[in-house]
Amino acid sequence: MSIASTIHQLQTQMPQGTRLVAVSKYHPASMIREAYDAGQRIFGESHVQELQQKVGVLPQDIEWHFIGHLQTNKVKYIAPYVSLIHAVDSLRLLREIDKQAARVQRVIDVLLQLHVAQEETKFGFSPEECEEMLQQGEWKSMEHVRIRGIMCMASLTDDEAQVAREFETAHRFFLQARDSHFAQVDYFTECSMGMSDDYPIALQHGSTLVRIGSMIFGPRVY
Repeated sequence: MSIASTIHQLQTQMPQGTRLVAVSKYHPASMIREAYDAGQRIFGESHVQELQQKVGVLPQDIEWHFIGHLQTNKVKYIAPYVSLIHAVDSLRLLREIDKQAARVQRVIDVLLQLHVAQEETKFGFSPEECEEMLQQGEWKSMEHVRIRGIMCMASLTDDEAQVAREFETAHRFFLQARDSHFAQVDYFTECSMGMSDDYPIALQHGSTLVRIGSMIFGPRVY
């Protein structure tokens, strides 16, 4: 199946209010252009240098999402143009994004990464750590970041019940955080959950952003 037909098929599966992030990391600009020509506008990258190269040669109306683990010393390179940072996994990183966004006179949208999977290798706040960070409230004084919601990755397992429980845990946290800390704003709306292997389960549990790469572009080109 072509990139264009896969994009169209996926977009027809998305419920109202859910958007497709085409994960384009490790794939050339020509393939991104093919997806763009099929109507896709949101692309996800996880390597700063690769993203910088692509931004320079692809259409300016692309909405670039940074979906990987982001080191604080790399924030300054993407601050001028990134639309959404999915994986804010520490208060230190949130502070740096605020600092670099102020430098370029922008407000950068971010998601807080929750660690709900069984694998220890995954990054992110535990739900308890994230709630503690929100309660402490330092983020409220940051004028150049806007917390839009949460992101998580489920365990890499064939146990669909476990994956469903993990997405349910993340979505429940999202609802509690929205009601407890963001009730006065209308922008805390995003749950970035689900990838090529598990996005149908994520859609059943409230995902508003699904991150799909290999299903669209095929195996990664390293």
